[in-house]
Amino acid sequence: MAVTSENIIQTGKPSRTAWLMANLRAVHQLLDQPLVLDDPVALRILGTEAAALLRDDPYVYNDPFARGLRAILIVRSRVAEDELLRSVAAGARQYVVLGAGLDTFAYRNPHRAAGLRVFEVDHPSTQQWKRRCLRDAGIALPRELVFAPIDFERGTLAQGLAEAGFRSDVPACFSWLGVTMYLSEEAVLETLRFVATLPQGSSISFDYHVPESMRSPVQRIFTEVLGQRAAAAGEPWICEFDPALLRQRLLQLGFSAIEDFSPEALNRRYLDRRKDGLHMGGRIMCARV
Repeated sequence: MAVTSENIIQTGKPSRTAWLMANLRAVHQLLDQPLVLDDPVALRILGTEAAALLRDDPYVYNDPFARGLRAILIVRSRVAEDELLRSVAAGARQYVVLGAGLDTFAYRNPHRAAGLRVFEVDHPSTQQWKRRCLRDAGIALPRELVFAPIDFERGTLAQGLAEAGFRSDVPACFSWLGVTMYLSEEAVLETLRFVATLPQGSSISFDYHVPESMRSPVQRIFTEVLGQRAAAAGEPWICEFDPALLRQRLLQLGFSAIEDFSPEALNRRYLDRRKDGLHMGGRIMCARV
């Protein structure tokens, strides 16, 4: 059976957000030019039926809020993959995708020849769903891919990665996108604390929310509406950070270099002079050990 949004919701297992993000990534391939994130796997992973529906009417995900969310999705992924490119050039050979959902990097990995191993970390039920999506779409599992199923109510990130064969004595690059806002502040800092203990050359890219008082009027409206939709789907946002205070905490944890991208900086770098209405409204931080 094809995996659609309806039967995902009926099982109650995989995240609705993960399905939405996968659809927005696919719509980017159909509607937006030039591509910010070139992803030839984005449509395939949805399955034949869902991909055909999107091809017939990609504009179903092109209202102003969908475009805003799509811009956040593709820009944050591009930032993380640009950071990975830098890390691989510097010698990193492990890439960890935290909260992977239907992320497609492992299936279009341009660093295979360099020996990059990709660890996908997610809840066991979400990974089971993803495996079905991949099987139904006829997408082979790369040799360099390692699934690291972790139920954080029963184990830690360090334990789960170790059991999956992750080496904590060599540098690694982490991608942590669309996750921090759903966690407690302490849970976010605990993950960052773990990455900070890894060898020099390791890094993590993650997006985060700032307090309402630090958002522009447009960002306030956009964030409020999306937050309400997330809560209605049973996945409320509960965490936000002041950028200056977050930078200070990261330095205290042991990171040596921090690059914090404002929405304005991200728009200039990735979405400048576009005609498709894509505009980035989120923040992304890269922290390096």
